[in-house]
Amino acid sequence: MTDLVYRTVMHDLKNKINGGQFPDKKLPDERSLSDHYHVSRSSIKRALSVLVDQGIIFKKRGSGTFINPLYMKNKTIFHYDGSNLGITDSLKNKGMTPKIKLLSFKVIPTTEALKQDLFLKDDDFVYEIKRLRLFQDKPFMIETGYIPIRVTPTLSKEIVSGSIFNYLEKTIHKTVTRSFMSIKAAPSNSEDQKRLNLKMNEPVGVMEGIFFLDDGTPFEVSNMRLHYKYMKYNTFVMIGK
Repeated sequence: MTDLVYRTVMHDLKNKINGGQFPDKKLPDERSLSDHYHVSRSSIKRALSVLVDQGIIFKKRGSGTFINPLYMKNKTIFHYDGSNLGITDSLKNKGMTPKIKLLSFKVIPTTEALKQDLFLKDDDFVYEIKRLRLFQDKPFMIETGYIPIRVTPTLSKEIVSGSIFNYLEKTIHKTVTRSFMSIKAAPSNSEDQKRLNLKMNEPVGVMEGIFFLDDGTPFEVSNMRLHYKYMKYNTFVMIGK
């Protein structure tokens, strides 16, 4: 329950930051936030700590907590928050609404690669889910995911047409909290060009990764092919003393 409280605060603060609701770039103090959200100071501290770790805000001793101007200047469309890593919740782009078009949904036997990545047995089966991600009907990503049936046997076309990670969290009470991700550029193929409206000489960004549940169980192997215009990645580096 504590996790849900601090994450709710964190999500709301991040939405307000992205929505420009702190024009002076300064957040209220912890006591004011605690009173506003009706939660403990420890929950506020935890929410702010995550935002600091992400480089979204910074604390200046004796002055307060401020929004990182570089975050606002260099925002990407991905805002992973260290809890639920789902793209549906993480996408922000000038108020445009993300949409999902289901391209295919089927059950297939596992492969050698999937057995290794998802710790499966020879007789295990996986869902193969292919989806097109859009902003206001403008396609920007082709996403292909593989999820073991034994981890979540209740998926349906209706569920995978929305946020799978939110379904896990709200219905099965499991949360995707970690991922191992590789990011690279590649030549676009014929499907990329058709679905993402790319020219033959235009590239795509490729994000490949394994997502893990909070108990360490490998949940999904995902391949995301992204329109190059949206291929922007920011990170925050802390240099130890």
